[in-house]
Amino acid sequence: MPPEAANDFEVHRSRLVRLAYRMLGSRAAAEDVVQDAWLRWSQVDKATVREAGAFLSRIVTRLCLDEMKSARARREHYVGSWLPEPMLEPEEPEVDADELTMTLMLALERLSPLERAAFLLHEVFGQPLNEIAATLGRDATSVRQLASRARKHVQEARPRYPVDRAEGDRLAQAFFVAAHNGDMTTLETLLAQGVVMHSDGGGKVFAFINPIEGRERVLRLYEGMFRKYGAGWTEMVEPVWIDGLPGFISREHGSLLQTTALHIEDGRILGIYITRNPDKLTSVRDRLREN
Repeated sequence: MPPEAANDFEVHRSRLVRLAYRMLGSRAAAEDVVQDAWLRWSQVDKATVREAGAFLSRIVTRLCLDEMKSARARREHYVGSWLPEPMLEPEEPEVDADELTMTLMLALERLSPLERAAFLLHEVFGQPLNEIAATLGRDATSVRQLASRARKHVQEARPRYPVDRAEGDRLAQAFFVAAHNGDMTTLETLLAQGVVMHSDGGGKVFAFINPIEGRERVLRLYEGMFRKYGAGWTEMVEPVWIDGLPGFISREHGSLLQTTALHIEDGRILGIYITRNPDKLTSVRDRLREN
């Protein structure tokens, strides 16, 4: 392959991985799709390509749509709650980072594959409708309807007042400290009445099969954990932002790694997303080794 063609691909690689991740909810699957796209790109006559970015997005989108068929079948047999693989943000947010949080990623799960593709390509990655129509094999009117339906679903899940970084960091730290110390009084002030906790273990490690709904039930859960294990049952490894939400990496009982992301609205924690499935924590372990 000519160096120019390889350079064209590398320029777009980060964007392609983000697109594939947003489509599939898995960083590992996204990397596999982008590698497959690279192999296909290496066999294309570059003289027939007018714009490399649009062409590569088309390849990745179509590969993702194929992958989503089998992924949805696998999720029908998934043990317990399914959460997207946590994507940790760098300390300095990327210039091209999008605004899709884990909360919104879960909203995308309720869309059809074509709706999800239309929404992501148009609303998040800014592609014109005629390009999306060519990618999906639909006319522009159909694509506009797909994107409109998807936008409506996503807007219903979008936070009214996104939390700023300093406030998010403060609340995540306060939440961890209160849970760690068994301080139920403080924890109660941090949680919204309608808080919901999701815990993803994938059948590999212990996690709650169903979401824990309501402040009283979440408080009883943390109180029970503290009574059973005492102070020090959990330790914070690193505060992080996960898919646009404040949170942290922690270990329970000194070894079990997990991430916790917090959806915050009006100064209270409305959603708690805990990922414990070791298959989804590869990038987290890599990050810790690098540090």
